This record gives sequence, structure tokens and C-alpha cells, in this order.
Amino acid sequence: MLKLYGYWRSSAAYRVRIACALKGLEYENISVNLINNGGEQHLPAYGVLNPNHLVPTLQDGDLILNQSLAIIEYLDEAYPDRPLLPDEPTARAKVRAMAHNIAIDCHPLNNLRVLKYLTVELGVDDGQKARWYRHWVKTAFAGFELQLEQTSGLFCVGDVVSMADVCLVPQVYNAERFNVPMQEYPLLNGIVRRCRQMTSFAEAAPENQPDAVV
Repeated sequence: MLKLYGYWRSSAAYRVRIACALKGLEYENISVNLINNGGEQHLPAYGVLNPNHLVPTLQDGDLILNQSLAIIEYLDEAYPDRPLLPDEPTARAKVRAMAHNIAIDCHPLNNLRVLKYLTVELGVDDGQKARWYRHWVKTAFAGFELQLEQTSGLFCVGDVVSMADVCLVPQVYNAERFNVPMQEYPLLNGIVRRCRQMTSFAEAAPENQPDAVV
């Protein structure tokens, strides 16, 4: 069975959970608490699996793989039923670009370790940290909304759920946690609403994980 090392509130782990649920893949969910005891991701035993000390990490037999998008693309190729990337090259490139808008351009600026560095090392207060977070999320969502005008149907790229939607929903979950105003993104909001109505997205939601603290 697949093993997924993650944390209930990790956006990156959330993406992989959604992908597994959409593809009908069972996995052992192994919690790596990013908060307790200075963060379990820094424990030596976990560092052997993921030297970057981040989540998620996927183990599939002898394969140990980090980076959520690499994991999702691996799962799509190794377990091709219910694909998350289109076969047609143009649509496939659009899905990748939309996914990268979130996972590469937006999320890293708001990662837990970045926010912690702002407060612990640079002395940024909570209000300033919140403004930092909202600025970068609003910047990303504004561009994403404009791109959706060109690519979207029921979902980010056309009418089929893809890796782009898998990345978008966790980022919106985090934006809502930080009280980012969302009314300016009607296309984005509609897509997220349709995704959240699907069982696979609901099963993967943070509050439904065994290690959730709510």
C-alpha cells in the first residue's frame, strides 16, 4: 500500500490526498506534526525520508518521493485510471501552468516555515504577517481569475477536474483561514464550490483527517 507522510493542515499534503481520492487510491496516512515538539518534520528518522524536512512524502514500494506536484504526476502515470492531466498537449500544458501558479508562485510565499521566519527571525508582528499573507494570495488569485476567463468551464481547465483544481482548493482553504476577501473572484469561487461538493474533495479536507485538531 502507498504511504503518505503529511499533516492535516499542509496545503501540499492536502493536494496529494485529493489526488489519491479522485483516483481511488488507498494509502496509509502517516501524520508528521509540523507544530509539536518543534516540528516532527525535523526528526532524524523523517529526515532520512525527506532531507528537506517538509511534507508530503510518498512511499510506493522502494520509491520515496517528495514535492506534491511530482507526487501527483507520478501517481497519474503509475496509476493511470481517472487521470488528472489531459492527454491533449495544449490542455495538459494549461493544467500544469495553472497548477504552478498556485503551487510554485503563491504557496511557497505563505508556507509555514516562511511565516515562522518572518515572526521569529525578522520580528514581524502578527498584523504584518497577515498583511504579507493576504498581499501574495490576493496577487495570485487576481491573476488566476483572469486566466480562468480563458481556460475554465465547470473547472479550472474545461469541464473535467484536473491537477489545477487539486491545487486551487487547498490554497482557498488557507486563504479563508487568514480571512482573505474572496468576493473579487467569482469564477474561482464557483469552481471551488463545485469541487467541494464532490466526495473526493470532502474526504481529503483537513478537518476530516485523523490527525486534525479542530
